[in-house]
Amino acid sequence: MEHEFFLLLATVAVGTGLMVVVAKNPIHSALSLVACFVQIAALFVLLGSPFLAVIQIFVYVGAVMVLFLFVIMMLDVRKEARTRFLGRGAVPSLVVLGALAAEILFLLLQSGRLHEMMAPARGELQAAAPAPISDLSLVLFRDFLLPFEVASVILLVALIGAVVLARGEGTEPQLAAKKDVNQGGGR
Repeated sequence: MEHEFFLLLATVAVGTGLMVVVAKNPIHSALSLVACFVQIAALFVLLGSPFLAVIQIFVYVGAVMVLFLFVIMMLDVRKEARTRFLGRGAVPSLVVLGALAAEILFLLLQSGRLHEMMAPARGELQAAAPAPISDLSLVLFRDFLLPFEVASVILLVALIGAVVLARGEGTEPQLAAKKDVNQGGGR
């Protein structure tokens, strides 16, 4: 039964991942990405890692996707929708996509041999007890506090940059006209 659930969740995750790329509307792409993140969280639950599933939902669906949706809402979606879907860079990107697909296929075919080479000696095999979540939180907020905070500042700068870019074209002439009227330069 576990195998069937995995196949179902993986199929839906791949399908929603393809919808992220194929959908012409950025809102539909963002919602497909949310569905893909939820499927990945369900795969974490299936693998016996409910903590990673909750982190997946909180961090990616809760925070990153809200940021993406804010950026999409601030940009002029109608102008972007009128542009061509596949531009001049379509052929090189399809070549790169084919090379990456061939690499993944090669790695999948060699994975059995890879597991044999990486398997530890039979005498070294030990069952390690999983570390408690409190150890993970100590490592995250004690040892990796700076990278954690840097990542949050980078997300904040990206949001501010999106606001500046969204306001850049449409509101500057209106602000200049308001300044001109306020200074007595208007008719």
